[in-house]
Amino acid sequence: MLDEAAYGHNRTRKFGWYDRERKRASHDLPAFEITRTPITDSQYAAFVAETGPPAPDVDEATWKGYRLIHPFAHPAPCLARWRTARWQGGASGCHGVARDATAYGAWLSAKTGQTWRLPSELEWEKAARGVHGTHFPWGDKFAPARLNSHDSGPFDTLAVGQFPAGASPFDLLDAAGQVFEWTNSPGNPGRFLVKGGSWDDKGCGVCRPAARHARPEAIKHILIGFRLVLRKG
Repeated sequence: MLDEAAYGHNRTRKFGWYDRERKRASHDLPAFEITRTPITDSQYAAFVAETGPPAPDVDEATWKGYRLIHPFAHPAPCLARWRTARWQGGASGCHGVARDATAYGAWLSAKTGQTWRLPSELEWEKAARGVHGTHFPWGDKFAPARLNSHDSGPFDTLAVGQFPAGASPFDLLDAAGQVFEWTNSPGNPGRFLVKGGSWDDKGCGVCRPAARHARPEAIKHILIGFRLVLRKG
């Protein structure tokens, strides 16, 4: 497995990370459009400035309560970008909370007169891997130069759209690596599925669009962002 070669252990196999993946199948979905990149910090900042919710933040006690492998020092650069308004177009990965993504979609819908929402898992996966269901957005062979992952990235988010060679058949950018992305598809109770892997993943088995990973809906995680779907018709 890709992960075993990258990490030097079989933890993903041992703990069954990929056991719940859907079998390859055809699904007939209604027409939709999806944002080409994840929503950026600067785009989300306009929502914060106009509607008044707190800017993304997390305290040390809350962070430790998530029991993540990342120490509290790791979200500091992301939070500092918010406190200094130096976002540089990075994929928004500080807030992460599913309800904040939903609120952003409602705000954007009200501003545009269109219906924006989080994608379902199937919508996201179709946009990310195309109708032929390739292993990665660009094809079946892993290529570290085509995404922001821990294989060759800076171990942080980057400005979106820097990996055109990693585009999906539908021209989706940053669908592998960069940040996991919320969907509106539930996982276990109180959790929603996130897709696409992140900047701290190696291998990158978890960056495959087919990989399924659920996170608590209230978690504020530096590895999770989102993009939105526009309903057609």
